[in-house]
Amino acid sequence: MPKPLVAIVGRPNVGKSHLFNRLVGQRLSIVEDTPGVTRDRLYASCDWNGRDFDLVDTGGIEPTTDDEILLFMREQAEIAIATADVIVLVTDIHAGVTAADQDVAQMLLRSRKPVLLAVNKMDHVGGAVNPDFYEFYSLGLGDPIPVSAVHGHGTGDLLDACVALFPPPDAEDEEDDTIKVAIIGKPNVGKSSLVNLVLGEKRVIVSDVAGTTRDAVDSSLENEHGKYVFIDTAGLRKKSRVYDRIEKFSVLRAKMAIARADVCLILIDAREGVTEQDTKVAGMAHEAGKASIVLVNKWDLVEKETGTMEKMRKRILGDLSFMSYVPVLFISALTGQRVERIFELINFVYDQSCMRISTGSLNSILADATMRVQPPTDKGKRLKIYYMTQTGVRPPHFVVFANSRELFHFSYQRYLENQIRGVFGLEGTPIRMTIRQKGDQGI
Repeated sequence: MPKPLVAIVGRPNVGKSHLFNRLVGQRLSIVEDTPGVTRDRLYASCDWNGRDFDLVDTGGIEPTTDDEILLFMREQAEIAIATADVIVLVTDIHAGVTAADQDVAQMLLRSRKPVLLAVNKMDHVGGAVNPDFYEFYSLGLGDPIPVSAVHGHGTGDLLDACVALFPPPDAEDEEDDTIKVAIIGKPNVGKSSLVNLVLGEKRVIVSDVAGTTRDAVDSSLENEHGKYVFIDTAGLRKKSRVYDRIEKFSVLRAKMAIARADVCLILIDAREGVTEQDTKVAGMAHEAGKASIVLVNKWDLVEKETGTMEKMRKRILGDLSFMSYVPVLFISALTGQRVERIFELINFVYDQSCMRISTGSLNSILADATMRVQPPTDKGKRLKIYYMTQTGVRPPHFVVFANSRELFHFSYQRYLENQIRGVFGLEGTPIRMTIRQKGDQGI
């Protein structure tokens, strides 16, 4: 049984994201005074009084608008409402009950879902209650709950009311075998289109306007291949082009998404090839030690001749020489070409990143490698390698014990890495190698 889902909804700029961050206990949702900053649904896990649940922040609902982005935001909020167990409508005490609040309240009443009414910006504690508070009874959603997202007043009462409306807890806790997948790349390469195609719904806003996706957005999926959480991230731009604060927050969210992912899908535009920014994006996944797949999107728009794909593959791996271990898949998020293969590759590279190799097998490889290519020497002193063992996974981490760390040149380290890959594959995952010498603690 999935965890209960609480959706925070309301018209723009009433403090939904402030309240979301307060309830979650960290600054996950972008908060700005600009209406429409939160565009997609943003999820986070919460717990209160022993109950775990998911919280979703939504873009503000504008009941009547011709603006394309605001229409998308309304659609996203409606999807959140449809999937939520409890809905929290956030209003603003300073603005009072607006026509938009009344329209949203009517939409929620039609959903026949449990709805709680939170009157935000009730920042003063004690004394007479603001008489405008009683006006919110007119929305027909029961007793309003006064809250202050800024100071935290009333949030405990709101959470108590949410938990009281949850379905009974499921007695069985299933082991979490979900693979978290971050979709990364520079702006406008088709990340959101790919998420929507994979999920079979318009889960993320798709627009020709670069930078439409600002938050890192989680979407759960279960199919015949397994369980997944797809994290669609804001496109990463060059730092010189990160002009406003909102854009800087989005880059930070993308970095956080990479950090908590198990597998990174690196999208590049087939018409452009690997750009400098693609290299930096891929480098972030490599440095974070994440299993990765390069997806060459918009392959349907490329004119082809014999050998075009293989030439492109070699060019990509050459440009990304620091991560030549990654598989490359040519897809089209528009037509669905080869998209089904993504799940097989995700499972494959994830399993590769979790691989454990016995110390005996590693040292057999080490003996063959040192016999084939002698360890380097410097000023008459030769590197001696005693043995190697694996100490971790995701990514595979090997510790090599030697007589000198300085003599262990990077080139010889790369040679040993290639020997390990030659036997065990480890395709799609970086390898970490730590050199320990005599005199280190424990040696």
